Amino acid sequence: MNSNSKIKLKTAVLLVNLGTPDSPSVRDVRSYLFEFLNDPRVIDIPAVLRFLLVNLIIVPFRAPKSAKIYQELWVNNSLPDGKKGSPILFYGKSVQERLQKSFGESFDVYLAMRYKNPSLENVLADMYKKNYEKIIVIPLFPQYASATTGSVIDKVMKIVSNWWVIPEIKFISQYYDNEGFINTIIERTKKYNIEEYDHVLFSYHGLPIRQVDKVYKDNSLCEEHNCETEINETNQFCYKATCYATTRLITEKLNLPKEKYTVCFQSRLDKDWLEPFADKVVIEQAKKGAKKLLVFSPAFVADCLETLIEIGFEYQKLFEEHGGKKVQLVESLNDHPMWIATLKDLVLKG
Repeated sequence: MNSNSKIKLKTAVLLVNLGTPDSPSVRDVRSYLFEFLNDPRVIDIPAVLRFLLVNLIIVPFRAPKSAKIYQELWVNNSLPDGKKGSPILFYGKSVQERLQKSFGESFDVYLAMRYKNPSLENVLADMYKKNYEKIIVIPLFPQYASATTGSVIDKVMKIVSNWWVIPEIKFISQYYDNEGFINTIIERTKKYNIEEYDHVLFSYHGLPIRQVDKVYKDNSLCEEHNCETEINETNQFCYKATCYATTRLITEKLNLPKEKYTVCFQSRLDKDWLEPFADKVVIEQAKKGAKKLLVFSPAFVADCLETLIEIGFEYQKLFEEHGGKKVQLVESLNDHPMWIATLKDLVLKG
């Protein structure tokens, strides 16, 4: 090679979402739950107890029930052009393709899932062969949590640590307050007339309280900080604080008064999770006489079981049982052009 030749080294972008079973069969759902729930950042209890709880209690009993829900999700979800399958995987691939097209040849864009396929192991193995100068990793979780973003970063670092040549790696750990992210949510809202709804819910995925307490290095508790009203140096990585911060930014743009909306948390496993619980709020609103609820899910960038089934179906049924009429889900960002532009901006600034 001529000594004056310029070496062309490219940057890779790795998008990572939570994951999905390979199919809605009991076998594949069991395999997915096994990998997911055995992650020590997801169930943060001693390893022996986690093994017994997950493998002898949760997975055997939960897999058949979850398989039925995934079957409903894959068959009856409203993917474009009547397509069937996992929404989180469908939109993940669409975002990857659209972001790649937006970049052209200047970046290579990859998609991986933290659990199951396309696996981080296989995707990073392919990336290793390309000898990239830099890798920018974007976990697709706007608000940092150890069980989501932290787990992705942990896994990537463990895999890459075995490479002989380790390129520069940049993690974009959270973007709960990114202007493009917020504006895309606002754009999603435009198809709905908020004035027609009695109340608005901002429903975020729940976490055990002990996990947000671990954020604080001085052994203080989350409840001792002003997480519902401000972001500061001590709580900037507290999931609860960033959820409330995202909500404030959205409601300010929508000119939504505080009495008109509620921040809540869904998918709890027991009483020691973040409150208020979304299902309880749905019931309370129905009992107060609300007939129409509008629900945002700003912790999810792609529609999935938690949005389409839990909010769109289960909360709808719960609301009706207590006198309400309509629970309207505001669609996730999915593959909206503004979301693609936002991701591109995050990469270029990274």
